[in-house]
Amino acid sequence: MKAYIFPGQGSQFEGMGKDMYENNGLAKELFEQANEILGYRITDVMFEGDAEALKQTKITQPAVFLHSIIRAKMAGADFRPSAVAGHSLGEFSALVAIGGMSFEDGLRLVQQRALAMQRACEMTEGTMAAVLGLADEVVEEICASINDVVVPANYNCPGQLVISGSVAGIEAAVVKCQEAGASKAIVLQVGGAFHSPLMQPAKEELKAALEATNFTAPICYIYQNVNALPETDPDKIRQNLVDQLTAPVRWTQTMQNMIGDGATEFVEVGGTGKVLRGFVARVDRRFPTATL
Repeated sequence: MKAYIFPGQGSQFEGMGKDMYENNGLAKELFEQANEILGYRITDVMFEGDAEALKQTKITQPAVFLHSIIRAKMAGADFRPSAVAGHSLGEFSALVAIGGMSFEDGLRLVQQRALAMQRACEMTEGTMAAVLGLADEVVEEICASINDVVVPANYNCPGQLVISGSVAGIEAAVVKCQEAGASKAIVLQVGGAFHSPLMQPAKEELKAALEATNFTAPICYIYQNVNALPETDPDKIRQNLVDQLTAPVRWTQTMQNMIGDGATEFVEVGGTGKVLRGFVARVDRRFPTATL
């Protein structure tokens, strides 16, 4: 069973998509359509912008989404997933790729999501930290012990958990994780506390946008972040996308469940093509990975 996996923020790179635009007619058409939908030429930033420009949430999310979706569409009949999953933002890319919503609606939602998250970041300062070398249970206990907003945000792979919350809370958690023996515990250079309660204002905005969007039954299962379980029911998929903003990304559990359900090969679609493949290898090195 071939599973396709779609990356989120952090997989962007300078010049992303330029080769596709210049060498593929379909890609050029979709990029120009995206420029019109977004109301500005995101291609200028993707193709010519520096790393700092690409790090802005309002740019990163639609850029990564476009890169993944156009890669999948360029593959044509070769894109034949038995199941898909997407890491955070990548869940929207995955859903569009398997027909759960249109390209146009998906891009508009991603733009709204990015802007809502950026506004939430501006309302309440927050940050995130990567913790390596500790069992998930230990990190969870440390988060629970701190009298501030600190929660697990990304269960990326065994031995790697990203935490999210207030600046003071994350700084305290980093110290405790280091004392507990983490091989690394560092504050990340991110715009806010994603996948934490501090994203509640963005969640309310996104909920209204999702409720106004038409969803259809996808061609295969999508394993969703909030519970790591396969889903095809449009209403449940919609609700899980709402809940995702304040819930952790259960990527380790998603990979384990996909493998348990018969996945034998993983293909990362878009971005640098390395991030999620690395996570799969940490979950189980027996399974081959590729990049689309």
